Amino acid sequence: MKTLTFILCLFISTSIFGQEINLDGAYLAKSDDTHTLWLFKNGYSSKIIYKDQQYISTQGGPYRFDGKTLQITWEYNDADPQNVGTTTDVPSSANNSALTVEGTTFQKQLAKKQDLDGVWRITGRQNAEKKTSTIARGDRKTIKILVDGYFQWIAINPVQKGFYGTGGGKYTFSNNGYTESIVFFSRDNSRVGASLKFKGEIKDGDWHHSGLSSKGDPIYEIWSLE
Repeated sequence: MKTLTFILCLFISTSIFGQEINLDGAYLAKSDDTHTLWLFKNGYSSKIIYKDQQYISTQGGPYRFDGKTLQITWEYNDADPQNVGTTTDVPSSANNSALTVEGTTFQKQLAKKQDLDGVWRITGRQNAEKKTSTIARGDRKTIKILVDGYFQWIAINPVQKGFYGTGGGKYTFSNNGYTESIVFFSRDNSRVGASLKFKGEIKDGDWHHSGLSSKGDPIYEIWSLE
């Protein structure tokens, strides 16, 4: 009887939302001098609005898409923090080259698959003495989305509706060399256009990221898949 009830509930849930479709990729729309970049990877989404030299806002969280409706549960929204924790359903459609959401069409950017593509969460740091400290998984987190040559990091606390900063742009990863080209940065617009080079290596499934920060400070970070 319990098995029958579970199957019935699963059927009802699937019928209401429909079959889920993977949107993995980077999608871009432009209106005058305003860019809207939407990243999707491994069931997570992030929407960023910016101008050439000015960050505006970002919002994102886990998503589902059935070909007709894009459903997002918001984990952060720096323009409207009270929206965090809510779920939004918006009429949407997609094909191989574009995503249309509420009448706005986002062009899918050329796929540039790289080994670091994924949704990562910082889980450790190494100091100058090469001692590693673990960052426990809790409400506050810093995540990094990498997909098709684009990246974004976001420092948030969904439980407290907290937002502590973001930055992103384009990236390349080859032969243990990781390079970021900054397109937007919430904390300092003057950093836009900067190119930062790091060492990157995947060890036992974790991403070891080292070099100099945007402030010139040495860093050694360990990121794990979210």
